Amino acid sequence: METLLIRHEELVEKISQKIVEANNIMREEIFRQLLSYEGPFCDVLRRNAEVAKTKGLPLCQDTGFIEFFIFTPFNAIFQRPVQESCDEAVMKVYSSRPYRHSVVSDPLYERRNTRTNTPSICHIFHWGENRLQIRLLIKGGGSENLTTLFMLPPTADDEELLERITEHVARHGSKGCPPLRVGVGVGGSADKAMLLSRLALTYSLNEVNPDPRYELLERRISEKLNQLRIGFQGLGVGPTVFSVHILQAPTHIANLPVAVSFDCYLSRIGVMEVEPVRIESRRKN
Repeated sequence: METLLIRHEELVEKISQKIVEANNIMREEIFRQLLSYEGPFCDVLRRNAEVAKTKGLPLCQDTGFIEFFIFTPFNAIFQRPVQESCDEAVMKVYSSRPYRHSVVSDPLYERRNTRTNTPSICHIFHWGENRLQIRLLIKGGGSENLTTLFMLPPTADDEELLERITEHVARHGSKGCPPLRVGVGVGGSADKAMLLSRLALTYSLNEVNPDPRYELLERRISEKLNQLRIGFQGLGVGPTVFSVHILQAPTHIANLPVAVSFDCYLSRIGVMEVEPVRIESRRKN
């Protein structure tokens, strides 16, 4: 059987490059949305994106914490633990760039800054592809504080789900630097739903759920949220959300968990692939 070797140095280098790109360069699909905005401070927001790209500065002073979604082949071997490689990349970038360190070691008592922006958060999935794919999400504190979980009754329908999300965004949406990107996880357990909602934030604006029922629900939620008219930076002009993405999973007959995660208008995400070294295993006679 063929073994796939993931080289540590190559992994660190590719992750490092993607972190810098996500922090400094606004994605084209987001910049097009910004160009269509003609409300308050539109020139300032566009200028901010241009300066960040040309001067190597972060798009936002809150350079966040980094969450990784790692899709690895079953037959892959990492030269170093993948968490270690991800953390090394984060430390490398955040120690050499003008990025704020935003991670504290103890969440409740001391809250001392680790001064490395680590540890990062790594979720590992095994899949049938013979390639390594890593999705990253740079999360600022504002949009992260909007995260919520609803444990709906199993008899709830899509209308109730829509209303609960709309009510939450109406109350808190202006705090997360809108227009927002919304990730919704439906089903599984409470923690599975939350993980799905996070992963949904790594999708591009034009990606839709392959199930037509959920694709329709994505559109309905997006339309409902944009009717709130929270607008760019909460100033009432322009869209409230750029996109809504739903991921679903089987769940218990007595449960219907619905998790909702949010990303700010900068949408600092990245997707990369690493080509492994193929090693042929020798058969014993």
